[in-house]
This record gives sequence, C-alpha cells and structure tokens, in this order.
Amino acid sequence: MRLLKKKNSKSMYKTNEITLILSFLFITNIAISQVPKEIPDTQIEPPQPELQVSMGIKKDSTPKFKKLKLDGIAAVVGDHVILESDIEKTLIDLKSQGAMTEDITRCGLLGKLMEDRLYAHQAVQDSLLVSDDEVSLTTERQIQSFVAQMGSMDKLLKFYKKENEASLREDINKINKLRMLSEKMQNNIVSEIEITPEEVRQFFNKIPENDRPVFGAEMEISQIIKQPKATEIEKQKVIDKLNAIKADVEDNDAKFSVKAILYSQGPSKSSGGLLGSITKESGFDKTFKDVVFSLQEGEISDPFETMFGYHILIVEKIRGQERDVRHIILIPEISQESLDEAKTELDSIRKHIAEGKYTFAEAARNFSDEKETKFDGGLLRNPITYDSRFELTKMDPALYNQVRNLKDNEISFPILEQDPRGGGPKYKLLNVTNRYDEHVADFAKDYTRIQQLALTEKQYNAIKKWMSEHIDETYISVNESNKNCDFANNWVKE
Repeated sequence: MRLLKKKNSKSMYKTNEITLILSFLFITNIAISQVPKEIPDTQIEPPQPELQVSMGIKKDSTPKFKKLKLDGIAAVVGDHVILESDIEKTLIDLKSQGAMTEDITRCGLLGKLMEDRLYAHQAVQDSLLVSDDEVSLTTERQIQSFVAQMGSMDKLLKFYKKENEASLREDINKINKLRMLSEKMQNNIVSEIEITPEEVRQFFNKIPENDRPVFGAEMEISQIIKQPKATEIEKQKVIDKLNAIKADVEDNDAKFSVKAILYSQGPSKSSGGLLGSITKESGFDKTFKDVVFSLQEGEISDPFETMFGYHILIVEKIRGQERDVRHIILIPEISQESLDEAKTELDSIRKHIAEGKYTFAEAARNFSDEKETKFDGGLLRNPITYDSRFELTKMDPALYNQVRNLKDNEISFPILEQDPRGGGPKYKLLNVTNRYDEHVADFAKDYTRIQQLALTEKQYNAIKKWMSEHIDETYISVNESNKNCDFANNWVKE
C-alpha cells in the first residue's frame, strides 16, 4: 500500500492502520510449527526449564518477554500449532532484518501469527493451493539472497542453527508454503471488491481538510533489460567438465566431496556439496528433486540443467522417504562477446528511441528480456507499494543512484549489473517517465491514489468481517498465559 507522510498523526492513524493490516506481512522465522497428528491442548504445558529472556518490548498487555517456556504451546488455530518459541524467534528475526521493534508486543506478534494460520487453514479448506514449483522457486531465491548477505552457506546455517542445507531448505519451504497460502486466501477475500467513484468521493470528503495526507516527492521509472546468454559452446564445456568429474569418481575412486570443494560454484561447495536429507516436500527445484528420486543409493546422475545452472549429484544414502545428497553445480560462463552484444543492442535501441523510431515503452515491449516489466512498457513496480511510483526517500539506494541525475524522459546509457536473483550479469536502460513533487493530497490530481486508499479501507472492512466469521467456526485455543492479551480479534472465545 502507499507510504504516506502525515500532516497530523491523529488524522492519518486510520489510514496507517489499514496499510499495516493489508500489507500481508508474514515474518519468515525458521522455527515454523509442525502440524500435529492430534490437536494438542494449549492449557497443558510440557515440563520445560524456564528461560529468562529480556527483549526490551514496550507497551505490552502481558509481562515483557520475561520467563517463557520456549517449547510451550502459545495457541492452536485449526490444524496449526504456534509455539512460544515461534513468537520469540519471530521477534529475533525482525530485529535481524533491522525492523523497529520498540513498540512490537508479544501479544501483537501472537495475534499476527494466528491470523496467518487462520488464512492458511481456510485456504486448504477452500482448495486454494500453491504448487511445489512456486514454493521451491521462492525458497531458492531467498536462500541465494540470505547467502549473499551472510557471506557463505556455512555462516547462514550457523546463524539459523541448522546442521545442513537440506534442513534449512525444508524449514524455509514450509514457511513459504504457509505464507503463500495465507496470501492466496487474503487475495481471494478481496479479489472481487470494487470501489465506485462516489465511494471514493465520500471517502475523501470524510477526511478533514487540515488532516489530509501529504504525498512525498516521487518518480516513475521504466527499464529495458538485455540478459546476455551463454553460448552453446560454453554450455557444452560445463557439461563435459561435469561428465569428466563423474567419470573420475566412478572409475578412479575420486571423492565426490573433494570434487565439489574444488569445482562447485554453489553455496554448498565449502561443505563438499552436501545438501543433507532431501524429501519430496523439500524446497528444491522440481527437476532437481525428480533426478534425486530417480537414482539408487551410491549412484551419480548425468549432467542436468535447472534454472540455476548445470548439476551432477550423488545419492549417498536412502532412508525411507529421505535421500542424503551431495551435488556439484557449474554455471556456463557469459563471454565478453555476449556482454558486448547486449550492450551494443541497447546502444542501438537508445539511439532509435532518441530518433523517434519508437517510444521507450514500445521498445520495452518489443526488445526487453524481462517478462515482469516488458508487457507494461518497462514500467517498474514499487516492491513495497506495488504501484508505479517510488518515493525518493524510500527508494533502493542502488536504483536511486542510477536515476538521480536523469532528467525527465532522458534515457540512461547501458548499465551493467549482477542480477540479484542469480540470473547472471545483465545490461539495462533506465528512463524517468514522471516526477511528482511533495504535496497535500488533491482529489483531482491524486484521484488514483485516493481511490486506492478508499479501496484499501473497503478491503480492510471485508477482511475484518471474514476474520470474525471464521474465528467463530474454526477450532481455536489460546494458552491460559496469553488469554489476557488485548487482541485485535476475538481469539479468546467466550
């Protein structure tokens, strides 16, 4: 939702509340709850040593993270159990991401976790499912991002106290599946809600003139991407090298783990390519899992391709539905010639736009390699608000530095950067298409944004109604120690 400055904190409280609730926040804490075979009684605590935890949380309706039984059950929603440790580790994860946690309470976090579980529970009841491919792709991108931030897979595993990559993937996979089910349910609730012009007018007129929001300085940005491709020769080099490694292991008793340390280009290289135990539910690429479960114990695969590169893998041990796996991944080199070709093509596109042969948007639709933006004329979407405007004070610093000196409708020269999603180097052209100065909301000039705020309020009301109805008809139990929380929803049924 849109990020607003406030002329008056009281006047914008309701808008910010709506924005917060509809932001679909789901915290990726690693300690996701397991679905039990039987629904446990939250009022019975397993005997655990009490731990003193001081997190400095303010404004809570319960004691501030004092003595917690970290393996006690905090609440049950449908089939989902929430542990006390889930609340604790969610807070720790928020802090590790740099979030401001001074005003976050245990009760608030528990309420949010319960909301997410209710959405996910009802999504399954309504057959709103997510595919394994969707989940595994999201997991892979997150792990690549985490490794880039931490510096290595070993550091990441140590941070999350995991023994191997497979265990980490499985936990993150479960978290992502729960989050995606939750989001799908929420989207389903609001998908058919529409707002009329009269409703927008009434919404705007309800805001006192002195209390209307102030929109910060913003800009709209478009891009054209050229992704250099590896040549067939480079691809074959990688395949040949993997075949040679396989032959050396099979024919000369070379150690697969040593080969992984020497040659693999993946984050598991330092651990000899060890991924740990993999199940069919693990958060790996579907092609990768298909190969894993086609092999016998001790067998090495032929080279195969996924979206991340070329692999060979060995199944070291089969234990029921689990496979202990090591792999080696090689990524075909992008030649300087391919990079130069991409840059030259963008130079030519830039020249033709300047000459008026086609517009930037037409060029993006015809020539850009990025599917997410090309069909919208290259227009970038703000990852926070999901609209086309970027507030200057909240822009990604790297993107801001690339466009800050561009004049309106000026096109940048080709910019080389590494694809953060792991797709290799790419070139891009950037274009600032519109600028908006800081101003008090105006009904005519900002109709689209006001319309979105009005729609957001209507969606918020629909979600609150849905939440109330489904809390009544879903099995929910809150531990006695959490029943005095001042929840936003009626989780503690009378």
